[in-house]
Amino acid sequence: MSVRELLFGPGRDWLSHTLSTAEHASSEKVVVLEDGTGLQLQGSGLLYLEPPADRPNPNNESLIVSAGVHGNETAPIEVLNNLLNELLDGQWTLACPVLLILGNPPAMDAGERFIDVNLNRLFGGAHLKPEYQGLPEAERAWVLERACEAFATQHSANLSHYDLHTAIRPSLREKFALYPFVDGRDVPQSQVDFLLEADVDTLLLQHREGTTFASFSSTELKAESFTVELGKVRPFGQNDLSRLTGISNALRRRMKGESAPERDGAQDEITVFEVVHEILNTGDNFRFHIPDDVANFTMYDPGTVIWEDNATCYRVGDSPEGIVFPNPHVPVGQRVGLMIRPCN
Repeated sequence: MSVRELLFGPGRDWLSHTLSTAEHASSEKVVVLEDGTGLQLQGSGLLYLEPPADRPNPNNESLIVSAGVHGNETAPIEVLNNLLNELLDGQWTLACPVLLILGNPPAMDAGERFIDVNLNRLFGGAHLKPEYQGLPEAERAWVLERACEAFATQHSANLSHYDLHTAIRPSLREKFALYPFVDGRDVPQSQVDFLLEADVDTLLLQHREGTTFASFSSTELKAESFTVELGKVRPFGQNDLSRLTGISNALRRRMKGESAPERDGAQDEITVFEVVHEILNTGDNFRFHIPDDVANFTMYDPGTVIWEDNATCYRVGDSPEGIVFPNPHVPVGQRVGLMIRPCN
């Protein structure tokens, strides 16, 4: 019986197994490849990979890579599944510990962003709020936090977390990353180089701690974490994965423990924005003045009214500001969008 069958069952790979176990618990399984690499299926969508103890880890690093926190964002899910299939087929060997995560299996199976509540607003303990009690996504946030904490306890050195997404809206910048706020921290050049290697040429610096998966791993696990947006939402089987060869190649290179490629001249630049305002749905009198079809990174001139309610009116300041993630159809208190401006 093949390793794939031992882990996932006849005729299945990690993705199909995750979808098949979306509504019930998946039993833990441990398999060792011929080269000594260990694979531990910890539950539905949770897979821990560990190279043999005597194999060099040249970059002395460990990785958490997640996708499917929003179930309809399928392209990164397929990227991770393909990378795992390559490893299981013996196309390359693993050099560093990796925790692979498919975040929200029930939403993946349903082809929906989420079932009851946005999973990517439930981390950092937000799942403990009374309004979320008893919801499966709150339980899933707790499970993912515990899995990441256990991994980080074993592998704290040079820990990176990349939470891969695709966007609901079109974007004037197709691929971009968000760097969670941690007071006093700057983005390491090695991480900028990795993003550029992955064809991610835009970086957005967040302005305060949040409740996203990447914010949790940054704050609680001290990881170098990024939310990485890789294009547009599409159903399974409709993604042009040739547009994601950058992230696929960069992750494979990291997992293999190879050195970063040399960069030159024009390739060395990444465009950096900073968040200047977070738009929240303030309630029944909240009015959002951005069209439903606007693309991420659309810029607005000084003085433009972005939103208002009976007490507040937000206008663009003295220099142009852009918008990302505009979505007025969220519950009261949740994020409607982010206003950003280029860093000088």
